[in-house]
Amino acid sequence: MDKNIFSDLDSFPEEDKQRMSTMVDQLQFRDSLRMYNSLVERCFKECVNSFYRKSLTKQEETCVLRCAQKFLRLSMQVGLRFSDLSQGASTTDKGVYE
Repeated sequence: MDKNIFSDLDSFPEEDKQRMSTMVDQLQFRDSLRMYNSLVERCFKECVNSFYRKSLTKQEETCVLRCAQKFLRLSMQVGLRFSDLSQGASTTDKGVYE
């Protein structure tokens, strides 16, 4: 994120800072739940085909594990890419404002 945004928060009252922090925490929690739900739904639809047992078959279990690993690896790569882009943008912004 832009460091200037956080430095500007110093001028806000403590109550507002706390409210902002709570809001950010709630948004992060919501996004985590969305990602988890998306992972579960996608892997379930892709991997679970038979409903003859209470537990997964060996093939279904293997499929779910691979699906989850792929999803998490992709999410991590996307996060790293956004981080790289964000750092590049903040470096570019520094040159403009200096």
